[in-house]
Amino acid sequence: MTTHVSLHVSPSRSSRSAYARWAGRAVVLAGAPALALLAAPAHADVPAGWGGQTEHQGLEALDALALFVGAPLLLFVVIGLAVYIPAMIRGEKLLPDHSAGEAQWIGGPRQGVAELPAPDGEDSRAGGASGSW
Repeated sequence: MTTHVSLHVSPSRSSRSAYARWAGRAVVLAGAPALALLAAPAHADVPAGWGGQTEHQGLEALDALALFVGAPLLLFVVIGLAVYIPAMIRGEKLLPDHSAGEAQWIGGPRQGVAELPAPDGEDSRAGGASGSW
């Protein structure tokens, strides 16, 4: 079976669209330097106290403590409350329950240790772990 594929070929672009592309490129290329020339520096006076100020003002000890210790602690508390308050409103337990539950032996016998074979002799390995030096 033979399949024939035909492609529709559009005629070449007219000279009008070529001129529009050329004009667009010229506007973009000429516009960049024009915008750079329009971006002149602002002429403004220096604010009061900026001119010849040589005295450096530092943070007070209490202000620095509040900024570097108090602000992170406050943020920590706000994030903690944002996490725990919705759970408390829903009535969920926030701490794990460590009450004595039923012991689990994953992969062990279903009937507990009663299913384990008892040792049948001195050299037997049945019945549990063993060790030697």
